[in-house]
Order: sequence, then C-alpha cells, then structure tokens
Amino acid sequence: MQLAIIPALPIIVSALLALFGDRFSKKLASWLGVLGIGLSFVAALGVVLFLFTGSKDFQAYREILWTWIPFYSSELDTATIQMAFYLDALSAVMLMVVTFISSLIAIFSVAFMEDDAEVSWFFACMNLFVGMMLILVLADNFLVLFLGWEGVGLTSYLLIGFWRNDILNGRAATKAFITTRIGDVCLLFGIFLVFSSFGTLNIQEVLDLADANWPVGSLIATLTALCFLGGAVGKSAQLPLQTWLADAMRGPTPVSALIHAATMVTAGVYLIARVGTIFALSPIASAAVMWVGAATLVMAGIAALLQNDLKRILAYSTMSQLGYMFLALGAGAYSAAIFHLATHACFKALLFLGAGVIGYLFHHEYSLTKISNLRYQFPLIFWVFLIGLGSLTALPLITAGFYSKELILSEVFLSKQGGLLPWAIGAFGALLTGAYSGRLFWLLFAPSGLSAVASAKAEEGRSIGRCMGLPLSILAILSLTTGFLPIASFANRTVLAPVLTSENHIWKLEIIATVLGILGILIGTRVKIWKTMPQFDALYEGIFTKPYSTISLFMRADPIRAVYRLFVLLAGFFQYLLARLQTGHLSHYVTALVIAVILILGYRMFS
Repeated sequence: MQLAIIPALPIIVSALLALFGDRFSKKLASWLGVLGIGLSFVAALGVVLFLFTGSKDFQAYREILWTWIPFYSSELDTATIQMAFYLDALSAVMLMVVTFISSLIAIFSVAFMEDDAEVSWFFACMNLFVGMMLILVLADNFLVLFLGWEGVGLTSYLLIGFWRNDILNGRAATKAFITTRIGDVCLLFGIFLVFSSFGTLNIQEVLDLADANWPVGSLIATLTALCFLGGAVGKSAQLPLQTWLADAMRGPTPVSALIHAATMVTAGVYLIARVGTIFALSPIASAAVMWVGAATLVMAGIAALLQNDLKRILAYSTMSQLGYMFLALGAGAYSAAIFHLATHACFKALLFLGAGVIGYLFHHEYSLTKISNLRYQFPLIFWVFLIGLGSLTALPLITAGFYSKELILSEVFLSKQGGLLPWAIGAFGALLTGAYSGRLFWLLFAPSGLSAVASAKAEEGRSIGRCMGLPLSILAILSLTTGFLPIASFANRTVLAPVLTSENHIWKLEIIATVLGILGILIGTRVKIWKTMPQFDALYEGIFTKPYSTISLFMRADPIRAVYRLFVLLAGFFQYLLARLQTGHLSHYVTALVIAVILILGYRMFS
C-alpha cells in the first residue's frame, strides 16, 4: 500500500469535507484541505526516496491492489484488469511536481478563499482534483489511467464553475468539460485499438508488444498514436482544442494555478511521454505532435500579446509553453519535455499566485487598464513577476526556464525529426514570449500613475500574510534554481528517447534564442497593442455549432416519423383505390376479366 496511500489521502479528505464540511469552521476546513494534499506530498517524497535511493539499478515498482475486471484473452495467459499502480522515474517526476506544487497552492488558498462561504466544498474539490491527477500519473494500465483522466475532467468542471452564481462561470466550466471530452473520445478509441491488438491494457505490456509486433510506420501504430495525440491535445489545450483554457480563468485564481502548473494541462504531455514507444513507431504521428506544438506556441504567443487581462495572458502563455513541450515530444526529446514541464510548473504557479495576490488585494480585478504602477506600493508583487516572467522568458543563466527551454531548442535542432525549421519556430516563440512578458511587466509596474480603480481598492488595507508569502517565496526560489536539478537525466531512466549530447556549436543557437527573448522584452515594453485576436470560438461556431444546430432543428421535427407517415398515407391511398374496385356486381368482374384477357393477348401478338 505504499503507492496507494498517495492518491488515497487527498481523496479521503475530499470525501470528508464533502460530507461533513458544513459542520467544520472555515479555518478547520481549509487546513484539513491543506493537510490532505500536504500528507500526500510527504508520502510521495518518502516512497520516491526509499525506492530510488535504495538501489542505483532500480527501474520500477508495481503495486497491485485488487483484480478489477476478469476477462478471457486468447492472446495472453492473464485474463484480468487490475487496479494497480506503477512507479518509475517518469511517474516519480510527475508525482513530485503534482504533490509539491499543489501543496503550495493549497496553502495559498487558505488566505485567498478566507471570505468565501463554501470553503469546505472548494477544498473538497481541490483534494479530489489532486487525487485524480495522482491516479492518472501512477496508473499501471490504461483503464486506471482513463479513470484518473476523466476524474480530472470532472473536478476541473466543478472548480472552474465554482462561483456558480455568475452564469458566465458556468458556461466556461461547461465549455472546458465538453471541449476536453472530444479529446477523451479519441483517447478511448486509442485504448480500444491497443486492447483489440494485444488483449491487455497493461501499459508496459502494451508498449513491449507494440515494439515487438508493430512495424515502424504501420497503419495500426499510426492510428493508435494519433488517437492518443487527440486525447493529449484536448487536455493540454493545443490546437485545435485550445479554446477552453483562456475561458477557464473565470474560476478562483488558485484553481487556475492548479490547472496550469500541477495538474490537468500537464496530463497530455505525460500521456505522450508515457506511450512514447508507440509514437516512435509512427513518424507521421510524431511529426503531427511536433507541428501541433509549433503551431500552438506561435498562435498562443501572438494571442497573449493581444490581451489586456492578466489571467488570460498567463493562460495563453501556458498554451505556448505546452507547445514547446509538444515540440520536444514530437522531435523525440522526451526528457527535455519533462524537464520543461517541471520548471514551467514552478514559474507558472508563481505567476498565477502572483496574479492571485493582485486579485485578493483588488477584489478580483485583473484588467491591465485598471491596475498599474504597483512597483513601490506592493514590492512583493514586483519581485514575484520579475522572477516569474524572467524564468518564463528564459533569461540566461539565472532562471530555471533558460535551461529547460534551451535544452528543448537544442534537442529539436539536433534530432532527426526536427531540424532548422522547427528550431526557428521555437526561437520565434522565444521572441513572442519576451514581447508579451515585457508588455505585461511594463503595464503592471511602469510609473504611469496609479489608476483610480487600484487607488480606491488599495486603501481597504488588505495585507499579504504568511499563507501567501511562504508559497510565493518558495516558488520564486525554485523558479531560479530548478534548472540546476538533474531532472532530465533522472527522467531519462525510463523515458524512451535519451537526452542528446549537445554538440560544440549548439551554444551559438542558444545565444540567438536568448537574444531574441531579450529583444522581445524590449519590444514589449515599448509597443502597446490593444487589438483582438481572431476568434476561434466564432470560427468553430460557424464550422460546427451552427450546422449542428440546423440539423438539430430539422431533427426536432422528427423527419423519420414523417417518412413513416408518408408510407401510411400511401398505403391508405392504395387501399382506397382497391376498395373502389370491389363493387359486389358479378357483371363488373366478368367485364374486367374479359378486358384484361384481350389486353394480354394483344400485347403477346404485337410484341
């Protein structure tokens, strides 16, 4: 039960808060919520240290809880689907990221949600969210993974629409739920394909069997990989299923931090890394992953540059950074992608919690047209965004983002699947990242005079306590130091593709990308753009929603039943004609018979 206790703790606390939370005080409910996630982190840390420091040759640990579904399989001797967990280096990295970052966000939430009437329900949903993500990460087979996958989708719906009195929040939650379901259907088809091919859902068995039986470039390998890509695109908000993530910012800011840094959107990256063997068997699917990431990082970077809402800028930034991870995954640099996932979790959580401080102080006001000149009035916010945006922009040598992003660009350039063009797109993305980061920093802290809204709300005397200051301080340190941790080489113990050894000349490309990022910052601080991005929602509405609505209106009239009614009318009409022929007079029948005989003889004589 070493692994099972990790997701069990937050799930048990979630059930406790959901059932009996109304009997607890707000303070007790809040700290109980923190305790569930915090103890999960302690348990995860203990398990990882025990297993991986006990032996240098340790590769994986499997824990079977019970037999879930017995079935007959002619392909394998085993005939069960087990409720089981699996820990290797890849899932260990994800485990530590999810539990640690979620613990810091939970501590921050104690202060952020202190005035909310439904604190116990909030922490119940948050604990369930984290628990489901942990089930996903630790899953030994695809059915357990799908359980966590759908659980994350459900709890994200509950948290995005947490402030349900506003109808727009409900719409945003519904949009996220439905959009990600499209990707989930693709994932489900991929699971069907591997089960029909090998008669098992155990992930490691499937990967071994696929590597042994599916030729490189085979149709079945390509279809399966593309189905998994569809699932990953939905969860990680990549083109064309990216539209839900920006609207999901309507939930409480700690929820945004949780979704972007530690849970939901990282699931797609993890999925592709976990089934990397299947993608390696399909050059077409790998190329699709790479180009989806490349297109998304550019699109999202431009969109972030055109926003004036703080949280929406950070949302599009997440899409763009996930695009870098997909770019690395498609190029085969799995370890580099996981490395960037870990550093991104730190600085993106820092930025979202920094936005949470602004929302806390200014009563959920995030418009950059109403908040400015925060440099001297709120120095903590200044340093939070300076470090967070610096790591996001990959400022050289001193930020974690520099090491992970430059590793991605280097590996993409050196890989067989990548090359100069994908690298150039990634470098252009660095320019865009610098531009929207510089613009955001300038609009928040430039000495342009404190706006009327900020002045009025700052006078209410709210202060930043330890519950906010401690997580921000820890995340700020991690945003500077995580790049020095050997995360990529550790993850490489089980991830398919190794981290490539950078050639001597690669430092020239790193300098170019770094200079582009700094140039972007200078551009962003000088250029003010208030235009709007072309609306994907309107595009999708025209292509999908309106035609579907038209068909629905047509079907509402029940056209199939109308066809049945037409047959009934025709039958009645012919019955009427036949009834008219039944006169009851024998002379009429004899006359008709004679006429028919004459017509038949005439036809035979002249034909």
